[in-house]
Amino acid sequence: MPSFTTTLQLVAIIFWDIGLALYNLVAPKYKPGCVVPLGQPGAGGVWPAYVKPKPGDSRGSCPALNALANHGILPHDGKAITFTELSRVIETTYNFAPSFCRLVPLFAADMLGKSYTKDTFDLAELDKHNGIEHDASLTRKDSYHVPDQSEPYVPYIEELLSYASGTAEDGSELLMPDDISRFAAKRRLEAPKENPNFSLEFIHKFFGSSNASTMVTIFGGRISDLEIMLLEERIPDGWESRILKRKGLTMQAFNNTVLKVERNTKKIMAAVAAHGDQVAADSEEHGKQG
Repeated sequence: MPSFTTTLQLVAIIFWDIGLALYNLVAPKYKPGCVVPLGQPGAGGVWPAYVKPKPGDSRGSCPALNALANHGILPHDGKAITFTELSRVIETTYNFAPSFCRLVPLFAADMLGKSYTKDTFDLAELDKHNGIEHDASLTRKDSYHVPDQSEPYVPYIEELLSYASGTAEDGSELLMPDDISRFAAKRRLEAPKENPNFSLEFIHKFFGSSNASTMVTIFGGRISDLEIMLLEERIPDGWESRILKRKGLTMQAFNNTVLKVERNTKKIMAAVAAHGDQVAADSEEHGKQG
């Protein structure tokens, strides 16, 4: 549980976020191509060179953070990162709201027993099991099977992306919130059968739906971008966040998607429990046909 001091800060951040959400309602949006601030890595779609991690480099289970290190936006070795630096970088790169960018690193610092303002961390430290990292991930095998969570599990990612049922205006494939729910339900049903130490508390279900929801918010569900980000942990050439709001993706806005994903995941699992494997088979087939 967060400390008392951290809890007070979290409450303040929530009110800050509400104010940012209200500002976004009236402020003009960024024009496409202008989301990343001038002078920052990625401005105009020009990202620093991608370099694969070297032996001894620190990586974790979050593709978006690994990509920042692979491009040198965070230290390439993934080590001695300040929490304040992380806040700044995820705001300028992905256009999350500053409130969101403060909340997540603050929670991570508290989870690790560190100071948000004074201490540093390595990316691998964020994979403290059942801290933020959890079982039934959509892109990783459970830590019971693979303690090192730095490597994406390609079969999961390919299956997830195969569920895409949406179509963009240009005809490209889109991953939709319901597609994520179908695969998340499948993972939550299958993982306990393979992992005798399986656990998934409410907060970790929420983390799972939150992480997955970035695919359809920040990345707009575009399969062509998600393939590169999830499989290579690389930011696509010319890419920018799909969030054009002036103050970025607030928690208020983000939670609309997160709650939809989580709610539909539970509905699918309940249907499977009531009607058996046919529901799961129908859900999987729908994703493949999407």
